[in-house]
Amino acid sequence: MPLSEFDLIERYFRNCGARREDVELGVGDDAAILQCPAGERLVAAIDTLVEGVHFLRGCPAASVGHRALAVNLSDLAAMGARPAWALLALTLPEADEAWLAEFASGFAELARLHEVVLVGGDTTRGPLCVTVQILGHIQGAALLRSGGKPGDALFVSGTPGDAAAGLALEQGMLAAPAQAQYLRERFLFPTPRVALGSVLREYASACIDVSDGLLGDAGKMAAASGCGADIAYEALPVSQSLAQAVGPERARELSLTGGDDYELCFSVRPGDLDRLLTQLPPQRWGYTRIGTLRAAPGVQVVRNGAPMVLTHAGYEHFARSR
Repeated sequence: MPLSEFDLIERYFRNCGARREDVELGVGDDAAILQCPAGERLVAAIDTLVEGVHFLRGCPAASVGHRALAVNLSDLAAMGARPAWALLALTLPEADEAWLAEFASGFAELARLHEVVLVGGDTTRGPLCVTVQILGHIQGAALLRSGGKPGDALFVSGTPGDAAAGLALEQGMLAAPAQAQYLRERFLFPTPRVALGSVLREYASACIDVSDGLLGDAGKMAAASGCGADIAYEALPVSQSLAQAVGPERARELSLTGGDDYELCFSVRPGDLDRLLTQLPPQRWGYTRIGTLRAAPGVQVVRNGAPMVLTHAGYEHFARSR
């Protein structure tokens, strides 16, 4: 007998994620009742993942569950907020118990890691589509895209471009057997930089999560701050696996324009640089300086002192072509 909606929720989602004392009422009623800490403000984000757009058909269900939560955690990380609760709307072509068990496991493992609990949602029948809303809280000022000023140093966490290569491997468009596992993992199971985002509130002037490509997202942050940006081509961080898989030139191109990294791009005032580098050592926290915000609008990539001509800035859902 196929699972009913009630059975599906009871079996896979009632106790999904961490246990939190601030959940007065969670999964099982018409709505959740949550207790926000006194003196803190609520921070909310929502993202939708659609099969064939955000993940490939046949993608491991654990990856779909992980990524559905990770993309939202990354948004809260960019604000410097602490995640707490999640809501899940899951549209399924059928109630496949093996797929559901794997999906719930991928979601729950990442939720527990970041002390997030699933408190409600909805299930329905239709083409495979996952929507997650994340709720968190913050005390004091949040990180925004709009706080940067000309002269601020520009940084990025991690090694952007790995996920794009991982996607190419999944699509059969890249052959790199020695590096395949690492690069695939970077696409299938991205690491949201929640801890880094939380501590950057004391140092960064502006921040954005890198989901649609470093070049495009750095441009969004710079524009929101009323600035432009210079990015140093030679400074772009590239993983050894990516460089070995596609070569150093293509690796830097993917570092600039590949999507699905879920890293943080942030700016820091000149007067706060020494404090940042001393108190948050880059070798421990995994970030790299890549350029500087400037007064002139737009983003230019500078190589050997000369601006480069680039034709692709990042992913746009409603663009005619990519």
